[in-house]
Amino acid sequence: MSEKTDPPFRECSATAPLTKSACPSNSPVILIFVCGEGLGHTSRCLKAAEYCETQGSVCHLAAYGQSHAFLTKVGWPRLHTTPREVTLAGDMGLFSLRKTLWNSKGVPCDLVRSYRQARALIKEIQPDIVICDTMYAPVEAARRDNVPVLFITNQNSFSTLAGGGEGGWAFLSRLVSWYLTLADRVIIPDFASPATVSRYNLVIPSERESQYRFIGPLMDISREQYPCTNKTIFASFGGEPFKIPLYQNLAEIAERRMDLSFKVFAQLPGLPESTENFHTHGFVPDLFTHLSCAEVAILHGGLTTLHEALFFQKPVVMVIDPHHPEQGNNARAIVEMGAGVMIRGDEADTDRLEAAIEEARRLTVPDLSAHFIRENGRVQLWKEIQETLRYKR
Repeated sequence: MSEKTDPPFRECSATAPLTKSACPSNSPVILIFVCGEGLGHTSRCLKAAEYCETQGSVCHLAAYGQSHAFLTKVGWPRLHTTPREVTLAGDMGLFSLRKTLWNSKGVPCDLVRSYRQARALIKEIQPDIVICDTMYAPVEAARRDNVPVLFITNQNSFSTLAGGGEGGWAFLSRLVSWYLTLADRVIIPDFASPATVSRYNLVIPSERESQYRFIGPLMDISREQYPCTNKTIFASFGGEPFKIPLYQNLAEIAERRMDLSFKVFAQLPGLPESTENFHTHGFVPDLFTHLSCAEVAILHGGLTTLHEALFFQKPVVMVIDPHHPEQGNNARAIVEMGAGVMIRGDEADTDRLEAAIEEARRLTVPDLSAHFIRENGRVQLWKEIQETLRYKR
């Protein structure tokens, strides 16, 4: 069932900057399915949709959970609801595969619901192309209706810092890699080698190299927009309830380090109360206003936020869940680049976390400006959309 929203927002634009204009009658209609586990998927899909509309397309977004709530707040005018396909869970601030599997025991039924809703939306919207950001059932739904489909991901290989369960992760890697063959193209929103942040999460078979496209980060910001002289400790490493203990550790550091000013961003109840030098925030319309003022950014290792920190040349402390199958691998690449410090979440007590912050304050982050200019993800994605529509398989 679609959810109609009608806040102030442009309907379609022709050229940057984003201004309202009439959509041509032959504008391609794009339907984007967004994974709602964390907001990294949402952020990049929103930037992609905004840019595609400046090129004359009409974009519909289908999401659930945190993603749907965020897109509602920003006022996307063509927003739809889709079922979740998996439920992440954790314990004492850390991801738990066992709890995730238990909470996701209904995955087969969820995938069926997701498939049926995708078929219904495709029938209702009649898109020219479907884009799936880590949403699986809509890929098959699009193929069933002979609609071209792109799959956005930065991972087809899974492993954890903690080790264990290698057989299960290897099976999942093979399953996902096979499923990605169903898409017309696999879009990787990351830099091409050697600057690929997600390098340890990707294994691309030689016979499939032409299907995988590195387009660069899906971002729309400039440093000139965000002049800032303040220096804060920026923290945003997830809005899942099991992350609360980690935020409490930060509050304890702030209590004994009055020389540091902490800005914490998470949309969940139970955060520590704000103090003179520890300020908590829920939804903010422009997170870059705060990230640009950071002396150090404390993150969880998700690809989107790491790209944003690299853009602003902010050293990062990555509080990595050792059981999470993606973020630790991203963090390895950032450490190798000299752009951050990695600390395991199960070892992130107040002393270790404070030491990591001090180490990060001494880093000089490499300037990747040339990469961001050359590998503009929004522009490259639009080209992939055009080529896919031009050469349907």
